[in-house]
Amino acid sequence: MEGVIALSKAVAEPSLQARFEDLVARHRDRAVRLAWRLVGGDQAAAEDVTQDALVRAYRGLRGFRGDARIDTWFYRIVVRQAHSYRRWRRVRERFGRIDPEVAGDPAPVPAGDPALRQCIARALARLPRTQREAFVLVHMEGFTIREAAGIMGRASGTVNSHLHRALAKLRTELEDAFEGSTEEIDRDT
Repeated sequence: MEGVIALSKAVAEPSLQARFEDLVARHRDRAVRLAWRLVGGDQAAAEDVTQDALVRAYRGLRGFRGDARIDTWFYRIVVRQAHSYRRWRRVRERFGRIDPEVAGDPAPVPAGDPALRQCIARALARLPRTQREAFVLVHMEGFTIREAAGIMGRASGTVNSHLHRALAKLRTELEDAFEGSTEEIDRDT
């Protein structure tokens, strides 16, 4: 990260440099967390996605017109980079037989059942990309539907529809998972 800032200081005008440093300071941690969730829990990949997004943001900052808020613009870059990473990871896994390693969540680990968290993570991973992105942005990262729409480059109604479908699929999938686990509990007692 220091390398990007050092390079940018050498070639940037002062106001552009200050805007970029402010962007990094305010949004880097959340961008890593968002990328981690979108790439499937791989910390190294989340760091790479965030780094690539920061480089793209720096390159595009001079041309930023201000049609959207700068954070919406930046998170849209993060989402696109995460999508690109997942697409290329699938290609590498298919043709190179690479098994991805899963790292820990950069956010504090919530109390609760680790098996349940894994079940939810698998259910999220099976959602179509746009539904997963909408769910992660709104329900896990706390963006409003309007902000998520700006980040995803979609209308608010479309994001709402993706959320509705994602929630319906998650309910169905998790309901099936819980039915199996409650039957096991009933047999044990």
